[in-house]
Amino acid sequence: MAFNKIKVSNPVVEMDGDEMTRVFWKSIKDKLIFPFVDLDIKYFDLGLPHRDATDDKVTVEAAEATLKYNVAIKCATITPDEARVNEFGLKAMWKSPNGTIRNILNGTVFREPIICKNIPRLVPGWTKPICIGRHAFGDQYRATDAVIKGPGKLKLVFEGKEEQVELEVFNFTGAGGVALSMYNTDESIHAFADASMATAYEKKWPLYLSTKNTILKKYDGRFKDIFQEVYEAGWKTKFEAAGIWYSFKSRFISHLFL
Repeated sequence: MAFNKIKVSNPVVEMDGDEMTRVFWKSIKDKLIFPFVDLDIKYFDLGLPHRDATDDKVTVEAAEATLKYNVAIKCATITPDEARVNEFGLKAMWKSPNGTIRNILNGTVFREPIICKNIPRLVPGWTKPICIGRHAFGDQYRATDAVIKGPGKLKLVFEGKEEQVELEVFNFTGAGGVALSMYNTDESIHAFADASMATAYEKKWPLYLSTKNTILKKYDGRFKDIFQEVYEAGWKTKFEAAGIWYSFKSRFISHLFL
């Protein structure tokens, strides 16, 4: 019996991965995709040996292709530590591919369960799925860290065109320690808020923001303020018409489910 493959008009970016994920993904393609779907694939090998051979440029190229074609499938990849550097004989301890891709896309990571009727739930009474969105730009993925050796003052300095800021973070008096500096931008937080509200509106689900602004009053507080601004400016009327809502919770995300 003749079968006409489903024609996909838009190219799809394929990011191959490491170890067994390459085997699984090839089997899925050969058995479940290629026999039934006709599509143009833009292939990028993000396996650790090829990332090393290209000085990790392939990761950037894959992310840029995703920006161009809007659809990508990525397999699991190894983020090397010291042991992996020695194991693979790498030139450098390359950064997380996921972090690189997310920063280039300036996107939001949404994780949502796939509901299957024939698979029992761990919590049988929990019948409505939850979609969790996580900001995927800056923060730990673009942080700068250092090991401090010996006593001394740690400072945070900003040299702007209109203002200069210098903050004393900590005065090390003993053997030393560690330090971390991270950042985010108003533009990226605004995009995060807009993407979160667009997703909630599309699904007709309420949206909750959880931060720890009780501790990080300025850092997490900025997320809280921008989310509220975005909601008031472009989404409040739509949410109310759809019978959903936006709510900010100053607590750990686990508390939202209790």
